[in-house]
Amino acid sequence: MKLPPGAKPGRSAGVLLYRWADPDLDPAGPALDVYLVHPGGPYFRNKDDGYWGIAKGLIEDGEDEETTARREFTEETGFDPPAELMDLGTVTTYRGKVIHAFAGEWTDSADPPAVVSNTCPVEWPPKSGKSIDIPEVDDGRFYSLETARTKMNGCQAELLDRLVDRLEDGPAILR
Repeated sequence: MKLPPGAKPGRSAGVLLYRWADPDLDPAGPALDVYLVHPGGPYFRNKDDGYWGIAKGLIEDGEDEETTARREFTEETGFDPPAELMDLGTVTTYRGKVIHAFAGEWTDSADPPAVVSNTCPVEWPPKSGKSIDIPEVDDGRFYSLETARTKMNGCQAELLDRLVDRLEDGPAILR
């Protein structure tokens, strides 16, 4: 995929949305859920565990990390992140890309709306010279921490531990 004008290769930013699950629905008490997105397009169609992650994108020239994280979250999900975000720092992918992550609490009693993602062109089939437009994200949903660790791209999973560390003062039971 071609970089957008002004994008900084190898640097991106995104948002990890979280919520406290209803303690009345689980006798074990409140649990932390995180919102992950699944990449769109034919290459990812049948890929699940290890392919989900935070809504994120490339940092553009003159844009700070939090502005990028907010913009990318909205572009990829179709709704805005929470007004308050906490900095979770950076993680580095296996290929050396740096992702700056922020976390925000979803406080609405309803689930977020269905994903309405922006699209981008990709060559498909590979090496065919043909281009198709695909959604950057084809699904987004909340998962328990345990399930998220399986679904999430391995290099981003560290963000879950950082989130739990930062929420020490939240409900006592985290799963």
